[in-house]
Amino acid sequence: MYTSIVNNQDQALCHLFFHCCLEDDRFSEQEMDDLSGKLVSLGLRTKLSIKEELQTYRNYRPAIGDEQVYVRYLLSLIKPVNELALYSYCVELCIDDPILDAREEALLVKIGEELDIPTIDSLTINRLIAQRKAVEIQKIF
Repeated sequence: MYTSIVNNQDQALCHLFFHCCLEDDRFSEQEMDDLSGKLVSLGLRTKLSIKEELQTYRNYRPAIGDEQVYVRYLLSLIKPVNELALYSYCVELCIDDPILDAREEALLVKIGEELDIPTIDSLTINRLIAQRKAVEIQKIF
């Protein structure tokens, strides 16, 4: 179903980011603000209606059968050249607190595998982003 809906690079990036935010079935106001900020900084807000894309994502999300295939499809449209940067954006969006839950970790593993990121690099990025979030929340280093 999603292959007939998501068919360009901008949509794919937007939907990958939605998937990262909604993997834990929560979408807080802060997450929406963070997501919107990232989409605006990447220039997608002028090309897409974020609200319409979110509604489209929510409509087809229950029909995603194999998450690995879904991630692979989105990344095939994105064609990332800066895979570590894309992965770090995904990590930021997956965690809204300093702790990753099991579903978020599994999603990040899938994304890392599809981007051919060595496990040691993905673990380092995960720790870095988690520690940055902890510093933001606790205001201590």
